[in-house]
Amino acid sequence: MQQTLVILKPDALQRGIVGEIITRFERVGLKIVATKMLRPDYEHYYAHYETIGTLKTRRGDDAFNVTLQMMQEGPVIAMVLEGVDAPEQVRKMVGTTEPKSAAPGTIRGDYAHISFNRANTEGVGMPNLIHASADADEAAKEIAHWFSDDELFSYEVLHEKYTQAQRNK
Repeated sequence: MQQTLVILKPDALQRGIVGEIITRFERVGLKIVATKMLRPDYEHYYAHYETIGTLKTRRGDDAFNVTLQMMQEGPVIAMVLEGVDAPEQVRKMVGTTEPKSAAPGTIRGDYAHISFNRANTEGVGMPNLIHASADADEAAKEIAHWFSDDELFSYEVLHEKYTQAQRNK
């Protein structure tokens, strides 16, 4: 089983669609092994978006600064999901970073529609509801940044046989 980090951003909380988003992950058989609501400071986001994610390096100061400003507009819900190929499964369900380009049926495709151009013109961060780790390596680093080992839980759910193709134990 793999684990991945998901952050429900301030715009997801402010719109009141957190439950709908979490339900989607549970319905495909992903298991929540950690979750918490918090309001991280600038340094925490800096480490997440630049030390781990290299956003500033890849997209420049403007994109980095508006992203950190947007993330500090309210609390977030951070969670760790576990399942077969969890990072890839979650990324598929979330959709592309730009909601305008996200396919219908994805979280961003169904609940957001803004384009990079619109966000850049307005000088705001991309309100795309959710962050998901890019791959297993990034997920491991992000999980360690957001959660301590004692905040991660191991337990069984009844549907694992069917959602994880496990043999009867």
